[in-house]
Amino acid sequence: MKKLTLLTFLLASLMFISSRVDAQDYKTAVGLKFGGYESGPSIKYFLDQSTALEGIIGIRNHGVVVTGLYELHQPAFNVAMLKFYYGFGAHVGSIGKGTYKTFGNDQVYTDHHILLGADGVLGLEYKIPEAPIAVSLDLNPRVELATGPFFDLAPGLGLKYTF
Repeated sequence: MKKLTLLTFLLASLMFISSRVDAQDYKTAVGLKFGGYESGPSIKYFLDQSTALEGIIGIRNHGVVVTGLYELHQPAFNVAMLKFYYGFGAHVGSIGKGTYKTFGNDQVYTDHHILLGADGVLGLEYKIPEAPIAVSLDLNPRVELATGPFFDLAPGLGLKYTF
């Protein structure tokens, strides 16, 4: 009887410990992304421990851009809860008339235009221990194909609620 009680206690302890370890990472995050050109809501969903999909709805002057990214995450600098990530994706959107700054050059649009292009991402993300918050800082190099071609490099700061 004592062995059964001890075994039950050990199994329960292991389940509690393993659930605490899993709880330190997250499966889904929703929040805001503040970028050099667009800012707006974002959602990130992990397919497994190191692979995630991220969607961003970026609102900018006279337009909106929807971006989808495939990201690979790995530990960074031996710091707990800090991850380095990189990946690729695409964007599509629409902008109206106006002047837009793009990586040192002004782009002038005299009419509405469709945006379509390829994206990359390179960044760091820190999940705050014991809090459901993740903070990220990244660079989003992209090539605009529909109104270009031209190259653009957009910095970004993300703040997300994790669950």
